[in-house]
Amino acid sequence: MKRNDYGSLCTEMYEILHPQAPEDEMEFYLSYARKGQRMLEPMCGSGRFLAPFMEKGYDIWGMDASEEMLEKLRAKAPGAKADRCTLEDYRPGVQFDYIFIPSGSICLFTDGEQLAGVLRKLRELMNPEGRLVFAVDTVACVCPDDGEYRKNLTVSTPEGLEIALWSKNRYDAQTQTQYSPGRYVLSRAGEELRREEMDFQTHLYRMGEMDALLEQAGFTQIKAYGGYDKSPAEAAEGEMLLYECRAGEKQI
Repeated sequence: MKRNDYGSLCTEMYEILHPQAPEDEMEFYLSYARKGQRMLEPMCGSGRFLAPFMEKGYDIWGMDASEEMLEKLRAKAPGAKADRCTLEDYRPGVQFDYIFIPSGSICLFTDGEQLAGVLRKLRELMNPEGRLVFAVDTVACVCPDDGEYRKNLTVSTPEGLEIALWSKNRYDAQTQTQYSPGRYVLSRAGEELRREEMDFQTHLYRMGEMDALLEQAGFTQIKAYGGYDKSPAEAAEGEMLLYECRAGEKQI
């Protein structure tokens, strides 16, 4: 079982369930885009954000560690500038004016040292006046613990097969880590054809936690929003926080 590894069955289910980005989320990230800027979507997945950005004529790049996800992206947008690699290993040879990470994907970095390195890497990838925008899930998203796998989702494929997701949840309050191992099962008429195991883990945030981490990484002009309408984040925690910040001048 690989950690946060999006295999072929997971990718297929994801595409069926999320063929397009939610309109309000898409408009939020588009509101920062400007023609003539170079943009990056790390962990771009199957391209439900990146492909529409391309269609609108933006100079957008992408990267993802999942070859299965990138295959879906290339099918949607054959000319996509997207590399297969981890964010830590990404070396495009250019800097970006705008970097965005939607859907809480940055929560996949559950190790504190790794996250600190990722934030420094993002800052290195940005121009001094570059803007970073992203979302995190909060502790309000904690799933109730359960001790056994349960069938949570079932979808039908275009070929008439069925993919079912069996998962269970455990939350570690000390580390604020949500553990949600999953089992994807492909079947035909009740006969199992194939299965994939995934160890899905995310770090859930409290108010002010990410602000401090961004400051430590050298980001400036940090703003936290409670919704896609850019309303200020309130002390009472919702299920999502949105961040906007600047790279600032790098130390020499």
